[in-house]
Amino acid sequence: MSSSKKGLPGLSASIKDKLIQQALERKLRQAGQASSPRTMLQSSARKNAIPEEFYRFDLHPGYRQLQIMNEGAARMGVRSPFFKLHEGAAGAETQIGGKSYINFASYNYLGMSDDPVVQAAAREAMERYGTSVSASRLVSGERPIHRELERAIADLYEVDDAIAFVSGHATNVSTIGYLFGPRDLIVHDELIHNSILQGAQLSGARRLSFAHNDWAALDAILAEQRHQFERVLIVLEGIYSMDGDFPDLPRFVEIKRRHKAFLMVDEAHSLGVMGKRGYGIREHFGLAGTDVDIWMGTLSKTFAGCGGYIAGETALIEHLKFLAPGFLYSVGMPPAVAGASLAALRRMLELPERVTTLQARGKYFLESARAAGIDTGSSTGYAVVPAIIASSLKAARLSAALFEQGINVQPILYPAVPEKSARLRFFVSCMHTEEQLRRTVSALSELL
Repeated sequence: MSSSKKGLPGLSASIKDKLIQQALERKLRQAGQASSPRTMLQSSARKNAIPEEFYRFDLHPGYRQLQIMNEGAARMGVRSPFFKLHEGAAGAETQIGGKSYINFASYNYLGMSDDPVVQAAAREAMERYGTSVSASRLVSGERPIHRELERAIADLYEVDDAIAFVSGHATNVSTIGYLFGPRDLIVHDELIHNSILQGAQLSGARRLSFAHNDWAALDAILAEQRHQFERVLIVLEGIYSMDGDFPDLPRFVEIKRRHKAFLMVDEAHSLGVMGKRGYGIREHFGLAGTDVDIWMGTLSKTFAGCGGYIAGETALIEHLKFLAPGFLYSVGMPPAVAGASLAALRRMLELPERVTTLQARGKYFLESARAAGIDTGSSTGYAVVPAIIASSLKAARLSAALFEQGINVQPILYPAVPEKSARLRFFVSCMHTEEQLRRTVSALSELL
């Protein structure tokens, strides 16, 4: 057979052999170069190179996104509405930059933060116990003022006991993160607070949400899912802080009983606001304290302090006191804070007219805003009233324009809420006057 009919057509055997040899030599040279110490080092460096964004905070995606947002706002002439420096107590009025403003950006609902009795109680506690308890309460940070506060909270709810944490956010994160685990299910309202979501993530439990305030949707989820899990936790808020509405709590109580689940209610914005005496959503619906398994609330709104609490049966509270990381490994609440919150609670009981006035002012503001054509969403007028603007840029500009007219209200922008739900959020206090509320509605209406 001729050489032209096999291998490389038209080439003699000697030429083919030579070409093959040259190709082999070329590959060997390349392999030698690749395996030389210098080449191997360069290759290894390329392979093991760490992108700068993995070890520089200024290249972190979150920070870069923040920069883009700030640069965009600056180009559009919108100043940041955040971190305004208040120069005194912030109630119905506040001082910023030496000027007085009608203030709707603080949840000092019953005016307790600058109440002389509350302030005196804080000073007394500080003078007696110091500025800090300087230890976890489990070891040597326990003080009588802590137990007095917790006993008063438990009595308010008519349950066995309560526990106070140094942070409201950490109260939810630590309680849910510790009590529940991978074999459990956490079902929550779709508008639930971030602290609940963080607690659920920490727990490792399966998490599902249901449509806002839709008890029937929750019932359907549990009918399908309950049997697949050990413990099930349902989480609601007393008043939703972005929308100012509340759930039909008796319906949820019935559902949790039927499906043998735990029910947790976050009363951060409803205690001191709902109910004839300010006892919260429980009083509003006439429920017993034991109808809800876990009552949670914060001390920074009605109770003029800082921190959070859990109230419920003895087994729950004792369990958290000895094993919940956010309590066990944290310093105890400063005496002045505990003293202020205890005094604010007692003042609420002594002055029910403040609760009555708060409810009247909230209703007045809501009705006035709606009459002026302002979209207040699903708000019920219990202290929190949004003005839905449906544009983050417009909401920021409106906030700035109102500020120029002596009215301080914060915009709530994407991604805190969906862009179509961007809004101004008004916190109403019992200290606001009807004239202040009228002036605010009029100014907002004209700007819109």
